Amino acid sequence: MRIEDIDKNFASESIDGVDLFFLDAFTAPMELGGFPFWAHDRVYCRLPVSSLPEQSAGVRGLAWHCSGGHVRFRTDSSALAVRVELSSVAHMNHMPSSGHSGVDMYIGAGAAKHYAKTAMPVAGQSRYCALLAKGVAGGERDVTLNFPLYNGVKRFEVGFSPQSRVSAPTPFKVGKPVLFYGSSITQGGCASRPGNCYCHHLGRRLDAPIINFGFSGNARGELPMAAIIAGLDLSALVLDYDHNAPNVDHLVATHQSFFRTIRERRPDLPVVLVTRPDVDLAPQESERRRAVVRQTYDEACAAGDRRVYFVDGFTLFGRSDRDACTVDGCHPNDLGFVRMADGIEPALRAALGAS
Repeated sequence: MRIEDIDKNFASESIDGVDLFFLDAFTAPMELGGFPFWAHDRVYCRLPVSSLPEQSAGVRGLAWHCSGGHVRFRTDSSALAVRVELSSVAHMNHMPSSGHSGVDMYIGAGAAKHYAKTAMPVAGQSRYCALLAKGVAGGERDVTLNFPLYNGVKRFEVGFSPQSRVSAPTPFKVGKPVLFYGSSITQGGCASRPGNCYCHHLGRRLDAPIINFGFSGNARGELPMAAIIAGLDLSALVLDYDHNAPNVDHLVATHQSFFRTIRERRPDLPVVLVTRPDVDLAPQESERRRAVVRQTYDEACAAGDRRVYFVDGFTLFGRSDRDACTVDGCHPNDLGFVRMADGIEPALRAALGAS
């Protein structure tokens, strides 16, 4: 379908001498992902808006951060651009704007998908418009644009060349989303750009849609959140909130009940249980935490559950150069996220094979 036929009222603009027509990211045949309640709420929020009053204050705010959000499409456009209005002017001491507020672009589908370019705001600005490609020839290709990890989005538009065609993207190999629930690490702190979050790495490797329920400092195994997750039709769940339990006692009080709430509603859902990844500055506490998560796994297996998997987070950063994997002894850099994806992939691949 030609761009002019999709929306008669599209907005036009010239960037660096390149004429472009802009469409909202939710415009068909483009495919919006990572916002499972979009069809009902029509806002870029990761949780149902109606559920926000029952969430903690932290989760209520972080739900509007767009980690895991993405838009996919096929196009023959010779130029591509984004025009983004963020919810706020963000600043993070240990994470660049390209990660917390930027958009990165991938070209191709399945195993052939590869990184192309990043757009990001100028310091102090909440709006930006950036050219991601120009002068591209060679016919239609799949395009994925990943939303910011640590900022909200009021508006997200994609720019195309005049007379270009836009069509639905190549379907994922895995039909239903993989949902990741966890901490600031799950949300993507401190990746240099959105696609380097371990959840996106795994989505690309497995050719699966993802939903990111990482809530920085605020994923604490609350039962209302378990109920929301249990209400979604998923291919697998990665449960990774160990880091946000304020202490071992909290993890003991919540971990098994959180898992069981989901399991009661979704008896066949593959679940991967992950303990916190660390360079391990507090090994004794980490060992106690690991035992709690392991107990959830062991008791599920003893009860006959064959769709539960365990990943020891201590192994995720590997044996060599562990101290090169984080920015602060906790939050992974890009190397750390690659190693996390490497460590979780076998269990998640096995889980998807069993689903």
